[in-house]
Amino acid sequence: MTIEPTQAPTMSEHDPELISASLAPDSEARAAIDLATRGHQIYPVLGADDIARLRRFGTSRTWPDGATVFRACVDSPGMVVVLSGRLSCSRTDALGNRVEVIEYGPGQFSGEVAQLSGRPPLADGFAVGELEALVLDAECLRAVIVAEAELGERLMRAFILRRVQLINNKPGGPILIGPNAHKGLFELENFLSRNAYPYTRRDPETDPEAAQLVREHWRNESDWPLVALPDGFVLKNPTLAEVGRCLGTLPRIERGTVFDVLVVGAGPSGLATAVYAASEGLHVMVLDQRSYGGQAGASARIENFLGFPTGISGRALAGRSYVQALKFGAEVAIPAQATRLLCHERPLKVEMDDGTCLQAKTVVLAAGARYRKPDLPNLAQFEGRGVYYWASPVEARLCRNEAVMLVGGGNSAGQAAVFLAAHASEVHMLIRRGLEATMSSYLIERIAATPNIHLHTRREIAALEGDDNGLTGVRCRSIDGDDERSFAVRRLFLFIGADPNSDWLHECGVELDDKGFVLTGADTRAEHGARSLETSVDGVFAVGDLRAGSTKRVAAAAGEGAAAVSQIHGYLASLAER
Repeated sequence: MTIEPTQAPTMSEHDPELISASLAPDSEARAAIDLATRGHQIYPVLGADDIARLRRFGTSRTWPDGATVFRACVDSPGMVVVLSGRLSCSRTDALGNRVEVIEYGPGQFSGEVAQLSGRPPLADGFAVGELEALVLDAECLRAVIVAEAELGERLMRAFILRRVQLINNKPGGPILIGPNAHKGLFELENFLSRNAYPYTRRDPETDPEAAQLVREHWRNESDWPLVALPDGFVLKNPTLAEVGRCLGTLPRIERGTVFDVLVVGAGPSGLATAVYAASEGLHVMVLDQRSYGGQAGASARIENFLGFPTGISGRALAGRSYVQALKFGAEVAIPAQATRLLCHERPLKVEMDDGTCLQAKTVVLAAGARYRKPDLPNLAQFEGRGVYYWASPVEARLCRNEAVMLVGGGNSAGQAAVFLAAHASEVHMLIRRGLEATMSSYLIERIAATPNIHLHTRREIAALEGDDNGLTGVRCRSIDGDDERSFAVRRLFLFIGADPNSDWLHECGVELDDKGFVLTGADTRAEHGARSLETSVDGVFAVGDLRAGSTKRVAAAAGEGAAAVSQIHGYLASLAER
């Protein structure tokens, strides 16, 4: 389709895009933005003055009629601004069907959030007529957004809304195919959803085209799930890392690159470090083994974060922080799991689970904590098939109009219970003691006021029951005796705390406390006189939940991430003086 020019609106700090910037396919994003009425912001037409400003940053190029300008999942030209002719964007699915997405005319531009980091586009681009355009690669695009504040705001708004549109309204990204109860299918869907990557899930039992793909590519049970990429290639039972490499969320890093700051963990503290360090000109890489946002990203609603009186979902907060980090040039690699920190030589080295070794002048430990698991013999059997450690829209859709059980008495558990209560018929909340000692009073009051949340105190899980299709029931017992009760629930949410994610640090000699949290500053025995957020190893800093003595709150974690950057500058300055 062709988008006609429309009048650009006046910008406002109260623009609904502030909500849609979550990049999350949840009810909050959909309620806050009516994409059908915002074509003027999704596909703006730049004026002559705008294009004149862009010429300082871009390179002029021409293509003959029908020529390929860019290809899905292959290369990224960055942003293409049409000067004359037209640019047609379309996608080809794994069955060879081509779907037209958009056709840009003079003054319009291609691109969405992925182009900020040089990741490949989700569509093919072809010249219609002789095409003349300005091309801005990722580095030049970020330079425009920073240098030209008002124009940059319009570009960023368009990129964000286009990604939201891809997620909510239009088919885009990979197609996931497999049986509904398959654990691998759920893991892929959760990975893509939490990273705000558009995808489509199709059931071969009811979808003829999905069934055709199964006939062509599926051979046995070990092939589930199938993932059809936007370029038509089909993966069989891929790992998250394989999907990340194909989609560009896990970029390839040039050998010999030395980062100024390597951040391990993309939760609030890690993303805050990335935003402040990158905005101050440091070369930053952020690693996370699952998704940006960390455990905070799984919070249904955070209501005590400064500046958000009506609350904000963890996904929305994480999405804004992630885009902000990309805007300033931080690189983000997901899923990327750090397995060793090597400190015996400089630059510091972080080894990945695939054997890759990254180098950096400083390392920021922001890996947070891993979900604590109850000691149940068949727990692993039902993980992703009825047992979950967070409550996102993906899980909420699974338990619609069903009774569910949630275990835990902290703020995250309370937020999840209230969120799930809006989707499930009943939420049975299991706690070992009263809520007053571990949960904020506003959440306690909200739980009490929610009629379909049933509180069961002084109880714990005794056993899980299920079959080949997943969880079918949970047996609970009183912590005072053997009194048992069974609940016929197919979804169990565990929010029973977390342990520090520090096992991979022992080889480096980073000092830990008796619970495994990282010691910093005066708490260490460091001979170098560690700064307040520096560990016992000089040049290695710790922030957020992983740091011993930290306040386990999102705002505190973000504050530590920002504060670490000034200390990193001090350390880098001392290196230059040596």
